[in-house]
Amino acid sequence: MPPDGLWSIGELAEHAGVTVKTVRFYSDRGLLPEAGRSAGGHRRYGPGALDRLRLIRSLRSLDLPVPDVGRLLDREDVLADALEDAVAGRLRELGSQLSALRWREAALHALRDCAAAERADRLRLIGALSTPPSTAPMRRFWRRWLPPRLPAGLVGRILELSVPEPPGDPTPDQVLAFARLHAFTTGSCPDDGRLRPADHWNGAGGRPAALYEGLGEAYDLAAAELLAGREPREGDALDCFVSAYALAHRTRDTPAFRRLLSGLLAAEPRADLYWRLAAQLWGPARPTPGAADDWLRAALPGPDAA
Repeated sequence: MPPDGLWSIGELAEHAGVTVKTVRFYSDRGLLPEAGRSAGGHRRYGPGALDRLRLIRSLRSLDLPVPDVGRLLDREDVLADALEDAVAGRLRELGSQLSALRWREAALHALRDCAAAERADRLRLIGALSTPPSTAPMRRFWRRWLPPRLPAGLVGRILELSVPEPPGDPTPDQVLAFARLHAFTTGSCPDDGRLRPADHWNGAGGRPAALYEGLGEAYDLAAAELLAGREPREGDALDCFVSAYALAHRTRDTPAFRRLLSGLLAAEPRADLYWRLAAQLWGPARPTPGAADDWLRAALPGPDAA
């Protein structure tokens, strides 16, 4: 420490292991207050300046922006809590940046490792995505698909089960699947009600909220059957599935209704494509609602069954 207890800017820089320019930069931005000026007008810094400068360097080494460093230094009484919040925020930012880099890397592999004839089409698909990609188009797709005036909580649960989040560390195949899903859900489609399954727009389903509440439970039960490798069969999953439709149609679960339901429910090509692409993102450990629906429809008796 200098005899007069004050550091010159050069002395402070030397002891802190930084350049004079760095000290001046932090001082000019109010992070490192001056204790005064020498007779020649040179900056002088007080006894606590060295520790404060070292703290500034430590905070900046975490890549915290200068304004955040200033706010932390102004809250020395609660520095530990404030630092925890700042670090948590920075970790979130870095996580997002790393995810974007992983998506770009996987996208480049998807372009590099395909046949030359496929490259332009893949580039068009991948180039339409933001990085990391957004799930908003898929959410809009499902809001158009679902019947109107469903309870908001039910819609939220359906979206949670139906919209795959972008993998944090995707494979090239997953990038392509997500890009194709994005292209599919942003493509043009009729807006006359035919986007919804036939059971919605032909007037048969009078209680759609009851239907979707029951289908969610039935799909969970069917997913367990799929994971166990069981073929479509009668049981709790099918009973729950039929009960949901019977409740929505204001009727009872009878053998005749099951035969009727088998003929009423048909595959939906647009939904089938959506679920095939979603399955590539979720993997085999998570059966899609579409796979569960296929299993349940296959378990119904045929329309001509005795």
